[in-house]
Amino acid sequence: MDEIQAGSARNVSLKRGEAVRIFTGARVPDSADTVIMQEHVQRQGNQLNIKILPHKYANVRPIGEQINAGEIALTKGVELNEAAIGFLASIGATRVNVYKRPKVSILITGNELQQSGDQLEDGQVYESNSITLKMALKRLGINKVNTAMVGDDLAQTTEAIKKCIAQSDVVLISGGISVGDYDFVKQALEANGVSEVFYKVNQRPGKPLWFGVKDKTKVFALPGNPASSLSCFYIYVLPLLKAQLGHRDCHLPSGEAFAADDIDNKSGKTLFLKGMVENEQATLLSGQASSMLKSFAVCNAILVIPSHVTFIKKGEKITYLKL
Repeated sequence: MDEIQAGSARNVSLKRGEAVRIFTGARVPDSADTVIMQEHVQRQGNQLNIKILPHKYANVRPIGEQINAGEIALTKGVELNEAAIGFLASIGATRVNVYKRPKVSILITGNELQQSGDQLEDGQVYESNSITLKMALKRLGINKVNTAMVGDDLAQTTEAIKKCIAQSDVVLISGGISVGDYDFVKQALEANGVSEVFYKVNQRPGKPLWFGVKDKTKVFALPGNPASSLSCFYIYVLPLLKAQLGHRDCHLPSGEAFAADDIDNKSGKTLFLKGMVENEQATLLSGQASSMLKSFAVCNAILVIPSHVTFIKKGEKITYLKL
């Protein structure tokens, strides 16, 4: 009995009642339309006894089964993950047009901040926002990030912002944007000619959020408190970056669940609260202070309470953003 191996270009001509042995991945001859698994036949010399009769076209992958000639392989906005890249390779594509990753700089401000591992003096804390933001950027595929750190000094802050703007598409500034005597970021932004788009949002955490533009560079001045900074990143920075990366769905996915407990909102602000959503139940976690990252580390959702909602009763529906 003749045979056809994978990779062979042979086109064996078969007559009625004839068969050829074929291996997985090999080209099916033009004169055949069905492949019978060898487990379903019994061979006796040059005779084949078929134990299980196949249907027509069984075990044959037709040309164009996955994609036809001239068909669009992947539409705009599809993320090039491992499966997408493998698919493109399988159809012989060697180059595709992609969105350029934005250049991002992170500027950390504050006299009280020390690097992890350094000795803390009274009144000092370890700086975590740069690490948190860099890891969030890494999840987006943005791995090269410029990071700088300055104290609470107007001249230093102004110069650092100038350098960040010159080398970045997006600048993320942490701290120094509130109304304290040593909060110089807003002045430094004005000195650099960054046009303010908005400042302060009726929300908690993250009220002192600032956003502006200079030429094509987008600048976010995030609150210095760690939970506020990360919350603002998820809600404001993430959608902008995903849009620049060409994503079709730029915001965190949302859903509804039933509140596991009563939740008060007497603040008059929109609340973004760390929570756990399991089995359609939304549980508010302890440790909601803007300085606390532990609850963020273990939550899987941000529970959203609109500013006009003063009370959510246990069992009522609540909107959440999935992390």
